[in-house]
Amino acid sequence: MVEKLNYRIDVCGPAGDRFDEILTPAALDFVAKLDNAFAGRRRELLDARRLRREKLQSGEEPLGFLPETRSIRDDSSWSVAPAAPGLEDRRVEITGPTDRKMTVNALNSGAKVWLADFEDATSPTWHNVIDGQLNLFDAIRRNIDFTTEAGKRYTIGDEPATIVARPRGWHLVEKHIRIDGRPVSASLVDFGLYIFHNARQLLARGSGPYFYLPKLENHLEARLWNDVFLLAQRELGIPRGTVRATVLIETITAAFEMEEILYELREHVSGLNAGRWDYIFSVIKNFSSHGADFVLPDRAQVTMTVPFMRAYTELLVRTCHKRGAHAIGGMAAFIPSKDPEINATALEKVRQDKEREANDGFDGSWVAHPGLVPVCREVFDEVLGGWPNQLGKLREDVVVTAEDLLDVASAGGEVTEAGVRANINVALRYIDAWLRGTGAAAIHNLMEDAATAEIARCQVWQWIRNGTKLEDGTALTRELAVSYLDEELASVRAELGEGNRLGDAYEIFTETALGEKLPSFLTTGAYARYLTTH
Repeated sequence: MVEKLNYRIDVCGPAGDRFDEILTPAALDFVAKLDNAFAGRRRELLDARRLRREKLQSGEEPLGFLPETRSIRDDSSWSVAPAAPGLEDRRVEITGPTDRKMTVNALNSGAKVWLADFEDATSPTWHNVIDGQLNLFDAIRRNIDFTTEAGKRYTIGDEPATIVARPRGWHLVEKHIRIDGRPVSASLVDFGLYIFHNARQLLARGSGPYFYLPKLENHLEARLWNDVFLLAQRELGIPRGTVRATVLIETITAAFEMEEILYELREHVSGLNAGRWDYIFSVIKNFSSHGADFVLPDRAQVTMTVPFMRAYTELLVRTCHKRGAHAIGGMAAFIPSKDPEINATALEKVRQDKEREANDGFDGSWVAHPGLVPVCREVFDEVLGGWPNQLGKLREDVVVTAEDLLDVASAGGEVTEAGVRANINVALRYIDAWLRGTGAAAIHNLMEDAATAEIARCQVWQWIRNGTKLEDGTALTRELAVSYLDEELASVRAELGEGNRLGDAYEIFTETALGEKLPSFLTTGAYARYLTTH
């Protein structure tokens, strides 16, 4: 507990090895200053999110480019800050949680950037949150290693990737840190502890405190982050503009405000990223009441080449390059297999995906495994040549309308029994892994994270709600989905054996995929109990 003149900070999580090095009185006070300054605005913005979603779902409010910010879009005089040290060349980025093994492997992977993920790839146990901060603390000071069970020791090489940390989204709280009894914003805990301990060390090493910002829904939420950056820099005595952020455009509402988001963050922003699964989840969430025109086919069929997804990515590249920002492509989630045939097929698909991005003008892209770094790098090397990026490729040929972004029906495809079962199977496996403390889980040769649970179970919800017919003409009802769920549970349970959390995963899936409403799995009773006990 840290007591100040006008507030009290309580750390409710259990003590761990070296946790006191992160949870110092000064660091906690810094986090409290941020939260006290912005808690009210954060709550107002979250309330506005919910109200807007209700209006979009009811059809009361159409979604389009904002008329009140047209002057920002039309003004050609502004641009974002130039690339900061270590962010000039982002041709390949690797993502992953902040456990010790991943920290060492990601920094040594050959990628230009490591997205050190406190968000979707991290199960937010108290241990994971603080241990992740410790691992980054050590890595930045080149004081980290990892030894395998076989006794092989790994240390950081001479040219590690640039660290870009991803805090949790505005919608989440950290229940283990409380100010006067109320939980603190998880975003500000992750951001605050990281920048407080590491900003000066990073600057001394020729880098800086860089961040990926997830789940933004509009430019006002970007403005809030910008004000957080300004206050943090003043409090720490580091130059204004030191912080740099890359924003994930992973909600359908943010896709209509990309220029406004860049404008709000213009002295602190580096680029935008196309986040696939959360973007599709956002489409379903915001238009869940709009009938068949917004019903998507099997998850595997919603590729980045379907028209409404292609409109989104091409608009992202044009918007970024118009303002001097980097455009970063989506995830290649394949995990290299021991089966050479599976590897050859999957790697060819990865190569085709990265070639599409590079030829569209993206400046770099994501991979989830070190084994994919060479493929991504080779593709972008071929297109970039000796240049660090493609900022000069303005894509003025791209014209995207609101109708293009909302043309979900253009995805085509079909819903199959195999697709429904695959969603159920993967969701059960992922939520089980997540409840056992693993936020990035290898499932069926793919690296899955929290976005997987969201898209997999919300598609099932959408199909049931719309009475969607499978390829054989059978309508997917709740009863049929329950029968699939029971069968998939039995299959996964037989494979995983004892010591799992499949019962809780079943409860979460039932609550969030088979009920009348479409809540996030992060709002379920099982999740609340999990946070309380972990």
